[in-house]
Amino acid sequence: MRSAAYDLTINSARADALFASPLQRSDEPSPAQVHQAIAAAVAAFGIRGCAARVAQAYGEYPETAALRMRWARAAVAGTSGSVRAEPACLPGARHAHLPSAA
Repeated sequence: MRSAAYDLTINSARADALFASPLQRSDEPSPAQVHQAIAAAVAAFGIRGCAARVAQAYGEYPETAALRMRWARAAVAGTSGSVRAEPACLPGARHAHLPSAA
């Protein structure tokens, strides 16, 4: 059984990846689109790279970044247990994918 801290860390990493992705709240993405965007961002930037993009956004545009992170966290929480993008569809993915919170 996973600890609550583990799930919080994974969901935080997912939210960072969604934040770093080009997906927008106005796109009204489906859970599958959210998972695909997360997987693509992690493949492109790595987990630390996504976190760095979040930090950069907070430094440059704190008000906008806060709104985007609020959306990203809600979107990640709302997709827990939904269908996830398969790691096999990530060509050249060299970073570990984020495991399911199920």
